[in-house]
Amino acid sequence: MPASNISDKDLPDTLFLTGIPGLEWAHVWIAIPFCAMYLVALAGNTTLILVIVTDSALHAPMYLFLGLLSLTDLALSSTTVPKMLAILWFQAGEISFDGCLAQMFCVHSIYALESSVLLAMAFDRYVAICNPLRYTSILNHAVIGRIGLVGILRSVAIVSPFIFLLRRLPYCQHHVMAHTYCEHMGIARLACANITVNIVYGLTVALLAMGLDSILISISYGFILHAVFHLPSRDAQYKALSTCGSHLGVILVFYIPAFFSFLTHRFGQHQVPRHVHIFLANLYVLVPPVLNPIIYGARTKEIRSRLPRLLHLGKISI
Repeated sequence: MPASNISDKDLPDTLFLTGIPGLEWAHVWIAIPFCAMYLVALAGNTTLILVIVTDSALHAPMYLFLGLLSLTDLALSSTTVPKMLAILWFQAGEISFDGCLAQMFCVHSIYALESSVLLAMAFDRYVAICNPLRYTSILNHAVIGRIGLVGILRSVAIVSPFIFLLRRLPYCQHHVMAHTYCEHMGIARLACANITVNIVYGLTVALLAMGLDSILISISYGFILHAVFHLPSRDAQYKALSTCGSHLGVILVFYIPAFFSFLTHRFGQHQVPRHVHIFLANLYVLVPPVLNPIIYGARTKEIRSRLPRLLHLGKISI
């Protein structure tokens, strides 16, 4: 049946997610560290958001972007991990086709939004170091709000076509997917039709979103390093570099697993074992949410110094 003639009744009612192929015997044990990482991500990002929201001194652009990053991390992990744990612990892999599409949309759009936030944070560091006298006037709250809105609209705009591209495909009763959550190419490969359009558009989105963002981040850090090494004293250079260290760590944690998973899924299916790819795909929705608040909490003095105060207020309220 031609893809363009597919109607809703020709789409599968449900799909079944099987977990990590080849490691079914270890699902129960794999879920334990995954659950622990999820709890750490929830606690760390929630704490970071509370610290920023409750302290007016942290309402500067850098920390507002950090709060937005924590929100996206919470959304990304909460969209995938609960279902992932249900599959690994209880073999509860059944999910409606529309529910699968909804999860796929959330995963990809949130990931694209997080890439936008990291780009905004790089721009924040560029302005703070290269144009410090105009920092607060350039990045006022209205500008930050518009940056966040543009990031959301861009993410929705580039990910929405995935839904229509997947609904146009015939699936011929293929409804078993070897994964722990729904993602675009995993669903597309269930189809009994040519998926070249899906592959090309998926590659285009990756290049135009995360690929372009990573290039712009690299350019901004080129300007930052040029400005830093022209500062008059080593102390000033060290202070400027230290403010960028946390952000660079978060960038590496985000982009390295993402690009590895993306490239192996499209070009290395025969070189990388399936269970390795699925396992890493699970880590790339868990590792950034876990490490981001740890990196910023450990390296940012302003946040680190306010954590005891937040914990003290929590004890008083109890």
